[in-house]
Amino acid sequence: MQASPFNLLVRAENRRMLGKLALVAGLMFGFGYALVPMYRAICEALNVNILTGGELQQGRDWKAAAAKQSLNTQVDLTRTITVEFDANARGPWDFKPALRSLQVHPGEIATVMYEFRNMQNRTMSAQAIPSYAPQQASPHFNKLECFCFNQYTLAPGESKSWPVVFVIDPKLPRDVGTITLSYTFFEVGGKVPPAPAGTGKS
Repeated sequence: MQASPFNLLVRAENRRMLGKLALVAGLMFGFGYALVPMYRAICEALNVNILTGGELQQGRDWKAAAAKQSLNTQVDLTRTITVEFDANARGPWDFKPALRSLQVHPGEIATVMYEFRNMQNRTMSAQAIPSYAPQQASPHFNKLECFCFNQYTLAPGESKSWPVVFVIDPKLPRDVGTITLSYTFFEVGGKVPPAPAGTGKS
């Protein structure tokens, strides 16, 4: 039985619509595939920190960055900044930096360890919140890796040592010679991810 002109017209319209939908789906897939490298290229071109998902969970690939440090021409060897480290615990924690201060050049990657100990006889979840002094130094203090990115749990009496890997932007105002990085460590509720690999202590 031969199809009517109306049915032939409907089939032709359906084929055209299917072709258009397939084209749109293909374009959307291609755009989604290209979005990540486009975003990364734009951030690198604008010198913006990329702090998404895994990167901000543990900062950037700071080990690779450290390996390339010798090629970093942005280290300002004419300036030395003193970074002071402070720790405040709101709760039964032993929380302190391994170093009280460190001298670095702007653009130089540096690492300081912070030590934690749960002094209670129960498991606790906690998080650290950073602050900076002077306040104008805050946008120039870039943390590549930091325990402050997540909440963590420590068992009764458990101790850990975790790093803060940072670099000071060479664009830091000239009148700033000392930066104080202060952390407040406090107990929080709710489900938290497991602690990152740290140096355990008995």
